[in-house]
Amino acid sequence: MNFRTLDLNLLRVFDEVMAEGNLTRAANTLAMTQPAVSNALKRLRDSLGDPLFVRSGYGVEPTPLARSIWPSVRDALSQLRAVIAPSEFDPANSRATFVLAMADATAALLTPPLLSRIERDAPGITLRVLPLTTRDPRELLETSQIDMALGHFPAVMAALVLAAMQEGEPENFGHERLYSSHYVCVMRRDHPLSKNRLSLDDYCAARHLLVSFSGRPYGFVDEALAEFGRSRRVVLTVNQFFTAGQVVMRSDLLTVLPRHFLAASGFGTRLAQRPLPMSMPEVHVDMVWHRRQDARPEHVWLRDQLLQVARR
Repeated sequence: MNFRTLDLNLLRVFDEVMAEGNLTRAANTLAMTQPAVSNALKRLRDSLGDPLFVRSGYGVEPTPLARSIWPSVRDALSQLRAVIAPSEFDPANSRATFVLAMADATAALLTPPLLSRIERDAPGITLRVLPLTTRDPRELLETSQIDMALGHFPAVMAALVLAAMQEGEPENFGHERLYSSHYVCVMRRDHPLSKNRLSLDDYCAARHLLVSFSGRPYGFVDEALAEFGRSRRVVLTVNQFFTAGQVVMRSDLLTVLPRHFLAASGFGTRLAQRPLPMSMPEVHVDMVWHRRQDARPEHVWLRDQLLQVARR
């Protein structure tokens, strides 16, 4: 490939198709026709000697080469936008698309008020919310699979704070606290253990449901119990807080949920909640993004909206 003859406009098309995973949506965002987008991709394929995308379902899937170059392409485009048109972002006329990853508990609390703001102030903006499947979203951010992760990332936060303190070690990820909450023990309203204060012995003797993004049947609660030399019997593992609430509502299982989720779930009054019989740290919910997004005014705007709805 001869870089001197490469049409840099092709990279804008490539970036949008990567973000949307669909040629029609990318064309709409770029204000181009779909044939024009297809033609631009063909020219870029010819220049790079790679198909870049293959058809998959109702959209397209990037090739390994496309995945590998996208972070650098997106970073370069963001820096160019910041230099050439630093004030170009107008929420009312923006057609930006944001890909966010968060657990259903976080989405239940933040998405409704965020959507209200977008419909009022930025009706052309599109949100794609993906399920959070990891406690460490840095690879997803590094490879630009998502624009931002929102959730409880204690190990990641500790690592980022440590990296910021160590001289000469760059911090590649930005982060900001959205809100804090607590875990509570949840059960059906007529559960035998719902009548009195929950003791550690009764808690450990019960049967439990665990919400685990990874599917691993061991979590924060088990780590806390291990400090007392205790353990519990986890008989079911699910990866969604909504599913957990529905299951315990219809069974004798206990589960642990963030208190803020119960208020936003719509079924919190149909469940009994009790303080956990052992000390647990607060649930800190943070938003994390890659530093390449710092220069994007639309990303700054979205972060500000999230902070306002989280702290309202």
